[in-house]
Amino acid sequence: MDDMVFKIKADFLKALSHPIRLQVIEYLKDGEASVGKLVNVLGVEQSNLSRHLAILREMGILHARQEKTTVYYSIHDHDIFKVLRSIAEILRKKLSKSEKLLQKLGKEKT
Repeated sequence: MDDMVFKIKADFLKALSHPIRLQVIEYLKDGEASVGKLVNVLGVEQSNLSRHLAILREMGILHARQEKTTVYYSIHDHDIFKVLRSIAEILRKKLSKSEKLLQKLGKEKT
């Protein structure tokens, strides 16, 4: 049972592990957008974007609705931004430690 829980968590995190997918999520933070709009804003091929959108939709991160021939995407659960904020904070701390180390290295006399 525990193995299945870890697999589900890993699959969810894997869905977040591509820069285009993160860009899509961030862009949709303020509301829904059509696939065409996302293609224009992100500057990616529609077929490439469609694969990424499908992954995010399958993981329950995005919601899709169709209006005639246009498909619109939106964030399914805004709690995803809590996850992304936590990741950003971890990365900020890591960067801060690296900066402090670099400053110390810069002050050493050779």
